[in-house]
Amino acid sequence: MGKKRVVIVGMGFAGLSAARQLSEYGFKVVMVDRNNYHLFQPLLYQVATAGLEQESIAYPVRALARNWSGTTFRLGEVTGVDFAARKLMLKDGELGYDYLLLATGSKTNFFGMQSVEEHAFDLKSLPQAEQLRNHILLLFEQASREPDQLKRKALLTFVVVGGGPTGVEFSGALRELSKYVLSRDYPEIDVNETRIVLVEAADSLLTAMEPHLRNYAAQKLEKMGVEIRFSTQVVDATAEQVFFKDGSNINTHTLFWSAGVAATPLAGNIGVTQGGGGRIIVQSDLSLESYPEVFAIGDTALFLQDDKPLPMIAPVASQQGRYVARVIQNREDGKNTENFRYHDKGSMATIGRSAAVATTHGYSFSGFLAWLVWLMLHLYYLIGFRNRLLVLMNWGFYYFFHERQVRLITRIK
Repeated sequence: MGKKRVVIVGMGFAGLSAARQLSEYGFKVVMVDRNNYHLFQPLLYQVATAGLEQESIAYPVRALARNWSGTTFRLGEVTGVDFAARKLMLKDGELGYDYLLLATGSKTNFFGMQSVEEHAFDLKSLPQAEQLRNHILLLFEQASREPDQLKRKALLTFVVVGGGPTGVEFSGALRELSKYVLSRDYPEIDVNETRIVLVEAADSLLTAMEPHLRNYAAQKLEKMGVEIRFSTQVVDATAEQVFFKDGSNINTHTLFWSAGVAATPLAGNIGVTQGGGGRIIVQSDLSLESYPEVFAIGDTALFLQDDKPLPMIAPVASQQGRYVARVIQNREDGKNTENFRYHDKGSMATIGRSAAVATTHGYSFSGFLAWLVWLMLHLYYLIGFRNRLLVLMNWGFYYFFHERQVRLITRIK
């Protein structure tokens, strides 16, 4: 009897890690995604702030499939799962499976605030990054010829919600873009006219890190010119205003939301048990209670470790993908597999040029060294030599010349 067929839905970090490992084990692997590329989401904010080209952080899945034995790719959108018949339902057909891995990732969580969802920008896809870059550059075009000072101020005010790594990195990158690059493109606009407000509901940034790293990040951003508002919650928004719980508001045309994530809608459409954030509750081996041949991994899965849900981050997803591949291999060999346990190797965030914070294996550091480590790790985890080379060239060019070449408005509203 030949090797079993494993269908993997979602080509993020979890799905890709599982597919690579299963291919090495000799399984028939079918990778399914509605996009034909793997997206390196941690660098999306650099596309939005004109630092990188879109193509440099994406890699075609079919190029991976042709190099991985027994692996194929199916472009399609999943509509459901027939667990009894072991079939994955797609808009244009169906796929049978012996094992099914659900790794559909996450979406932005607006916590039920419809007005915020309608008017805010978020970063989960390449089109969103391009849209945000277009928006930022168009606002500078408008502001450069706007005679009314109040309107001009609103055009050049940017509100960023969420003090996690994405919010911190986007705020720093946007400030550097406006200060060092756009100030030369638009001499009509004074550097100090651009206002970036980072809003955080907690009393510190990067709450998962140690206090001295949180303080370093806040002090560095403030020194760069980013205004930080702690213990502040957004409750409403329009196209030209953001409203806060304390009754205050800010006139702005740009609200960027990075304050929460939830599982993609598929998790709620297939009739399985869900937990917080719409994530699928899994067993100790990441399988579903009623369907042991079905696994949920990455942001799709809700797994408790030490009575706490694991964070929705790339390292967790990658480790879970590799683990489930081992579980499937061991089942076929009649062996048991130890329960999944996430090994935290640390976290990091870049603040700006030559500044970052990092913690790993009990050590924490900040500044230039942390920034170098951040650069090297992100280059390492990018897929494809060409992508690594392009990103390295862009970063090197910006480091030495304070110039960002991707200042393209590719669509006019």
